[in-house]
Amino acid sequence: MMIETEVTPNPATLKFLPGRQVMASGTRDFPTPEAAELSPLADALFGLGDVTGVLFGQDFVAVTAAPGVSWPELKGDVVTIILEHFLTEQPLFRGGDASGIAIPADEAEDFADDPADADIVDQIRELIDTRVRPAVANDGGDIIYRGFDKGTVFLRMQGACSGCPSSTATLKNGIETLLKHYVPEVTEVRAV
Repeated sequence: MMIETEVTPNPATLKFLPGRQVMASGTRDFPTPEAAELSPLADALFGLGDVTGVLFGQDFVAVTAAPGVSWPELKGDVVTIILEHFLTEQPLFRGGDASGIAIPADEAEDFADDPADADIVDQIRELIDTRVRPAVANDGGDIIYRGFDKGTVFLRMQGACSGCPSSTATLKNGIETLLKHYVPEVTEVRAV
């Protein structure tokens, strides 16, 4: 088994591709060591001490290094942990899969969308799911819809997108422009 790596727009994050499925669907973000306790793989990566974030995607694991950490020094240890995890066929989550794991409150709570905006929200969610999320997954990240209020769309950035120097440009020049074009009711996009 070979683990490929790809750089991302965020210099602190590398994308590791084990050549097999990681998540059956969706993504799972581990922004802290405490959150990583739900996954033996994420927990082991945080155990290196130089890791500040892990994101599982369909076919990748994005790992964010702490400020000042050199990727050439850390990369070998990350590859070893991911390789061992998949070669020994360990479960991705304690308990077998993500279906029984509660989502942390800060991830689960969306802003309360006005029921009168249901059609607008459906359009926004579809554009994010079909156009935005696949593009940012290619860069080792994910963007989650959190809410729509008075023309403003609220999104949560995860993985390589979180803390990326180009995330503001992506949010304003890419996502905001796309949503404004297809959904005229959108006036602004903000990260939360």
